[in-house]
Amino acid sequence: MSTRSDGPDISVVVPVYEEAENIGSLYGALNMHLEQLNQSYEVILVDDGSKDGSWEQLHRLAVEHAHYTAIRLRRNFGQSAALAAGIDHARGAVIVLMDADLQNDPADIPKLLAGIQEGFDVVSGWREKRQDAFLLRVLPSKVANYLISRVTGVHLRDYGCTLKAYRSEVLKSIRIYGEMHRFLPALADLSGARITEIPVQHHPRKYGRSKYGINRILKVLLDLLTVKFISTFGTKPIHAFGCLGTVSLFLSFGLVLWLIYDKLFHGKYLIESPLLLLASLLFLVGIQLLALGLVAELAIRTWYESQDKKVYYVHTVVSEADPSAEGP
Repeated sequence: MSTRSDGPDISVVVPVYEEAENIGSLYGALNMHLEQLNQSYEVILVDDGSKDGSWEQLHRLAVEHAHYTAIRLRRNFGQSAALAAGIDHARGAVIVLMDADLQNDPADIPKLLAGIQEGFDVVSGWREKRQDAFLLRVLPSKVANYLISRVTGVHLRDYGCTLKAYRSEVLKSIRIYGEMHRFLPALADLSGARITEIPVQHHPRKYGRSKYGINRILKVLLDLLTVKFISTFGTKPIHAFGCLGTVSLFLSFGLVLWLIYDKLFHGKYLIESPLLLLASLLFLVGIQLLALGLVAELAIRTWYESQDKKVYYVHTVVSEADPSAEGP
């Protein structure tokens, strides 16, 4: 495994949102399995605006343990933003993402790292035996995984499993926003990353409550549309809008030619046919789509040339090196 001279071998990033009852057990499990690796590591715990006392526990862990860093976001920005904050602060050659609810098992981290050592850039966990309600969690997840795999061309059984390992240079090249964290393997594939999937353990939740619901299905579908557009037209949006605009213009011209033919050979007045209104509408839509494509081209160039805006605002960063930072 490649090692970065300015950081540890492994960074484990864990977003935390109201998981106070699980943090003690999470620390114990992480500590036990990471110490057995014989590799340098760090654990970055990101509090995503919890109000149940999670931050106080994370702060204490960061002050008392050399390998731990706690980050507190100013409010609840969502899992994607929390992961982005952790990834930005990660210094390891390999970054492992996992949930804080103890349904992901730290015992699987060595298996993920073994996949990285085999030459893969992304090793994705697959919850082979899920411990969730079938109708509310498992079935929607299966449908989402099928759709994402078909649309993106990156075939994984379990996009929703947070437990994944990435080479740092691959993950840090991806800008995470909205709810895009579930599509990270597909986005990594755009840069040519080698991806594999391995079965991992999945435990029933003991404490707290799930933050996911069936209402996320619509969000997944909308985000999937975004990913598909990015993967196909991300660097050339004019091709998408331009094609639609050109088709609309051709249809408009075709209708005008038909109306002229109808006038010359059948004596019908143009104003008598509703096709004149339709031709006018198609012409205007075509012009608007072409203009939108040009604006999108300018926007995408600005996006690629700036790339410096964050999707989160950090309140506090605590580590052993700076325990004097603001406490609970």
